[in-house]
Amino acid sequence: MPNGDVGRLAIRLASIMSKKGKKENKSEETTEAVPEIEAQEADFSDSNQNQNQQQPAEKLPTSIEQVKLKEPVVGHLIGTKVAVREDFQNAQQFFDRSSFGEIFGAQQGVKETRIEFALDEALYLMERGKLVIFDGKKKLTFEQFVKLANKTETNFWTKYQVYRDIRTRGYITKTALKFGADYRLYPRGVKPGQDHAKWVLFCTNEYDSYTWTQFAAMNRVAHSTRKKLLVGIVDKEGEVTYYEIRWKKP
Repeated sequence: MPNGDVGRLAIRLASIMSKKGKKENKSEETTEAVPEIEAQEADFSDSNQNQNQQQPAEKLPTSIEQVKLKEPVVGHLIGTKVAVREDFQNAQQFFDRSSFGEIFGAQQGVKETRIEFALDEALYLMERGKLVIFDGKKKLTFEQFVKLANKTETNFWTKYQVYRDIRTRGYITKTALKFGADYRLYPRGVKPGQDHAKWVLFCTNEYDSYTWTQFAAMNRVAHSTRKKLLVGIVDKEGEVTYYEIRWKKP
């Protein structure tokens, strides 16, 4: 879908939701003004135009491309995670450089130190030749891993297309499931701990639809976490367009 069509889709959705809200408001016989929704294509540039905004993604200090390996790291699929034990030292570079995965060691009561990657993180590393993944003794292909992940996580492929796109742009993305969103997104070239996440990101495709309640809930998540609301829309060609959505009173 061309960007203009996606934009019209988002704005039309905002219009529909706003009208529905006004209708429901009227039926309740209240005079309170109903917020309208404003959607516009996201501008990821930082207002201060820091150095990270000027560099190509692969040159950023947080780029996974900066990690050089003789051989891919070996990971094993365990439930909804991919765990690395034997190659921990090499895998730790992914965490240190680009905040991939979560480290478990003595502090977490684990005897054998390991790093665990979420399925989207593991697939991203696999796609870039940094990681090979085994399910038992079977080495998985990209297609086999995606098939398994789709069975494990709802909407996995759509979310992964957004995850891959935003990571490729140089942004670190971590899960936001505990907030009720898909991801939390950090400023370009910034790692968790260096600054707070700037956006909460929801992933969808151009054929999805949302109820007023669902759409309002997305905004409440952003408001409660003091972040901007970002929606990544995947079109049928697999391209992703991002929209920041805000409430405003008429």
